[in-house]
Amino acid sequence: MVEIELDGQKVEVNEGSMVMHAAEKAGTYIPHFCYHKKLSIAANCRMCLVDVEKAPKPMPACATPVTQGMIVRTKSDKAIKAQQSVMEFLLINHPLDCPICDQGGECQLQDLAVGYGGSSSRYAEEKRVVFHKDVGPLISMEEMSRCIHCTRCVRFGQEVSGIMELGMIHRGEHSEITTIAGETVDSELSGNMIDICPVGALTSKPFRYSARTWELSRRKSVSPHDSTGANLIVQVKNHQVMRVVPLENDAVNECWIADRDRFSYEALNGPDRLTEPMLKQGGEWKTVDWQTALEYVANGLKQIGANHGSASIGALVSPHSTVEELHLATELVRGLGSDSIDHRLRHAEFAPFEGARWLGRPIASLTDLQRVLVVGSNLRKDHPLFAQRIRQAVRKGAQVNALVESAQDWAMPVAQFQHAAAQDWVARLTDIAAAVAQEKGIGSPFGGEITAQAAAIAKSLAGGERKAVLLGNAAAHHANANSLLVLANWIGEHTGASVGYLTEAANTVGAQLVGTQPRAHGLNAAQMLAGGLKAVLLLNTEPAFDSAAGQSALQGLNKAEMVVTLSPFKTNLDISDVLLPIAPFTETPGSFVNAEGRVQSFHAVVRPLGNTRPAWKVLRVLGNLLGLKGFDFESAQDVLTHLDLTAAGDKLVHAQRLNNSTSEAVRPSGAQEARPVSASIYQLDGLVRRSPSLQQTADARAARDEVNA
Repeated sequence: MVEIELDGQKVEVNEGSMVMHAAEKAGTYIPHFCYHKKLSIAANCRMCLVDVEKAPKPMPACATPVTQGMIVRTKSDKAIKAQQSVMEFLLINHPLDCPICDQGGECQLQDLAVGYGGSSSRYAEEKRVVFHKDVGPLISMEEMSRCIHCTRCVRFGQEVSGIMELGMIHRGEHSEITTIAGETVDSELSGNMIDICPVGALTSKPFRYSARTWELSRRKSVSPHDSTGANLIVQVKNHQVMRVVPLENDAVNECWIADRDRFSYEALNGPDRLTEPMLKQGGEWKTVDWQTALEYVANGLKQIGANHGSASIGALVSPHSTVEELHLATELVRGLGSDSIDHRLRHAEFAPFEGARWLGRPIASLTDLQRVLVVGSNLRKDHPLFAQRIRQAVRKGAQVNALVESAQDWAMPVAQFQHAAAQDWVARLTDIAAAVAQEKGIGSPFGGEITAQAAAIAKSLAGGERKAVLLGNAAAHHANANSLLVLANWIGEHTGASVGYLTEAANTVGAQLVGTQPRAHGLNAAQMLAGGLKAVLLLNTEPAFDSAAGQSALQGLNKAEMVVTLSPFKTNLDISDVLLPIAPFTETPGSFVNAEGRVQSFHAVVRPLGNTRPAWKVLRVLGNLLGLKGFDFESAQDVLTHLDLTAAGDKLVHAQRLNNSTSEAVRPSGAQEARPVSASIYQLDGLVRRSPSLQQTADARAARDEVNA
């Protein structure tokens, strides 16, 4: 540790730290633009100049290493005058357009100009003008004359998202930030550039000119998309969601969110919203009141149960639903005497429940891994924030290996990319297990052939200390998913690696914890989608897009006598008999359990649209109408308390309820195994599918082209 004196206060920091780090530790604010705690140091804005004793001139706090006994003054005349001079230079060419700038009210330059800027300018020449650029549907670069060349966006691309899509060209007053890799910015994390831009040069295209920052209320929430459970601040005006930005949580998402977390809110106010209960009568949809709709559903379920037996009733539920909704849906189906309920809509193998499958380690620990083997995941697109953490590990020297179906760009160096058809994954993982056995000088119980790639992966896994074998969405949905898990567990055991699933949805772990899958004699998702039921409840799901059956699911569900859709959107119109409008995540309280088993609860941030109701309330009333026990909850919190997922005061699920072990054995893959179904990045759920901006991105267009092909 090194001790320095900062404004008369003794501060101890690690050797190699900068003066800025010491100031942060002491709680002293030093004005800055280019410095960001998650990015490398550029020292090009010079706003953080401070007075260091014995130094001939002011020094940049972000780039001056601390030395023992150093004396620093941040508020001396020398420091203040230096900072004021820098501010004068920054404002020379900055346009005077605060009244129309989207960043007005939350602009670092505007804030610091009040404290360090002059009341008049000595510069009388014309200001420079930088031509605007169209970089895609998410980021607006219409006013690049505002740019102060802090290069935060450039460094973010290089260091966090892994692609240097923006760069600085030319020199002096001709310098400008522009796209250098292509015409558009296409990273799945690109929206974070908007947050870190300290001026109004990069702004949100969907949000642009829609509200002023001081008009917005800020409310905490949790992302309903992938299994990171990114923490959000939802900004609201007139009971409408206007913008979504990250809430910093180093244990989960740091200060970043993926673009689908940021821009999917557009669907909440879109034309597809269902706002009234509807019944199909004579082939036409009629709007009805809630009482009529719920009594119709309750009477229909009773009638079908009496005519065909309770086993003919079932539910297909989305793992993007809250824990409370999933629990009540499960209790409803089981209360009616059926065991046919499932959240595993994209799965091809339905193994008996042995414990909730999870990441196998804390999310934050991904940043410190030294060796990684990823099986069956397009890591960068399936889990952008997990990929970002592993990218940081690679920057520190980690080796990443992958077994995937086709060539993928993960925007990070990958030691070994083994490409194999999905039906060959078991054989290839068997080869890796054999190579690990040879490396350890033991016998492999699975056989296998030691290929050059298998040996290279085994050698990589033998080194390092912190290691993980991560099974992706395609591995979880694989027709031989259990064999992949058995092999992964054996490799993990003999290399000292943790084994875990990246898990597909916001609440995949939560769905397993509340038992939203058949326990004994019920039908699984594939059997229900094939037409095994007479009455079907669809909670938050569109089987044509959310299931492995795809469009053929519609034929199977059309065999049912009654299909009830609970959704925020007008969907499943061809197969449903009843549409019940339920609240999306912004209009209901609830909880999600992310990949690491962290329970995160949230409140409604706006009131329900039209006659929409929270799904947990709809299910509770339906249970009451059916005369079922255990449906007397007064709030979503009551449901969560009843489930008892965590120890008192803890956020993490009881450890004994999470389990990636299996008692099954490895079986060889069949030649006719279907390719595992995984949703592309902007087809994952109903919200992202209905976000106009996300559907105009390069990733969405590429997914559509692949489907069309």
